[in-house]
Amino acid sequence: MRIIHTSDWHLGQNFYGKSRAREHRAFMDWLLEQIALHKVDALIIAGDVFDTGTPPSYARALYNQFIVQMQQSECQLIILGGNHDSVSTLSESKELLACLNARVIPGAFDNISEHVFELNNRQGEVGAIVCALPYLRPRDIVLSQAGQSAADKQQQLANAIAALYQDSFVVAQGIQAKQQAPVPIIATGHLTTVGASTSESVREIYIGSLDAFNANLFPAADYIALGHIHRPQKIAKTEHIRYSGSPIPLSFDELNGDKSVFLVEFDGTSPTVTGLIVPKFQPLAVIKGDLAHIETQINRLAAEAAADEAIEESGNQLNHNTWLSVEVSEQDYLSDLQTRIGELIDGKPIEVLQLKRARTARSAQIERIDNEILAELSVTEVFERRLAQEEWSTDPQLQTRGRIKAQFQQVLASVEESLIQGVEDKA
Repeated sequence: MRIIHTSDWHLGQNFYGKSRAREHRAFMDWLLEQIALHKVDALIIAGDVFDTGTPPSYARALYNQFIVQMQQSECQLIILGGNHDSVSTLSESKELLACLNARVIPGAFDNISEHVFELNNRQGEVGAIVCALPYLRPRDIVLSQAGQSAADKQQQLANAIAALYQDSFVVAQGIQAKQQAPVPIIATGHLTTVGASTSESVREIYIGSLDAFNANLFPAADYIALGHIHRPQKIAKTEHIRYSGSPIPLSFDELNGDKSVFLVEFDGTSPTVTGLIVPKFQPLAVIKGDLAHIETQINRLAAEAAADEAIEESGNQLNHNTWLSVEVSEQDYLSDLQTRIGELIDGKPIEVLQLKRARTARSAQIERIDNEILAELSVTEVFERRLAQEEWSTDPQLQTRGRIKAQFQQVLASVEESLIQGVEDKA
């Protein structure tokens, strides 16, 4: 039995005003090639198929087109809902897609047995049993109780998630016991686990309720396919509990390391996991330093792009402008920074999508005031502390900050005037 484990496609993502549709289409074509090459029996997408609950029409079209092409590959498809996905959006075509060999699990079902089912291999035999759990919304699995502390709520949710996993595993063991030969049990999930390495594009999904699920509470499944964390990684020093990561970088801080999907091959119930490296379909880069260093790096990127264009374009290589994040060191805090950077990239196959100043000084200031208490600060000081937590690096951002401060002063003056008037009226 062979499966491919992937997750966090985020179809429809808007990346600093740029569409990822071309990259996603290229990834899907590559993935279909891998399914055919390795004769994969099932593909598991462990949540966050879409970037938002209301994906744009082109994202839905990509989704539907891929499922149609998957049906032609004789490979089963299991789609789990993630925290970015809308249960209703995934549910609306669930029955129709079942006719195309695609099983969609949008959210938590009332009956745990609906989450457990057999997967057949290409010979039509039972090759695995899946405990298909999607992102579990707290409101779907726990009831709030009056007087609970934050710690109590965290423990209650952790216990509820652990119980769902254990209940589904018991159902899977019952199915497994009826098989003539041993078959593996595969569990899925879309959540944060203790010790997982996140990135900027990952939203915390249990804020105020559960920070991270303890991997020791997972059942003794033979492989656990997780989603939500965008970096591929093993969990709890195991080989069989893994995040596949996103197939394309979803933020600039995801550029270190390759993107991949996991090919999992079972010999009986023992999995062998191989990372299949996803090609880079869009050049992205991060440059940090003073203007002189930035100019040198921009020229290097332009030269590399020119060299790539001279090479005959391959099926997986797509030559496009490099999308760039630039962080300028604080010694070059210039009022005309955007203009200077624009001049450096003029005529080059480079687009600057993110331009910011180094935050070293501002971060140090925030650390110094961490121990202050509210009673020690004036209203204006509280407001200034809050402003300091935001990014004010580009000229438009600085202009916005100026307007916010002016409006704050107007509101503050109005409130003070009302208070004075109230005192005078009482007198």
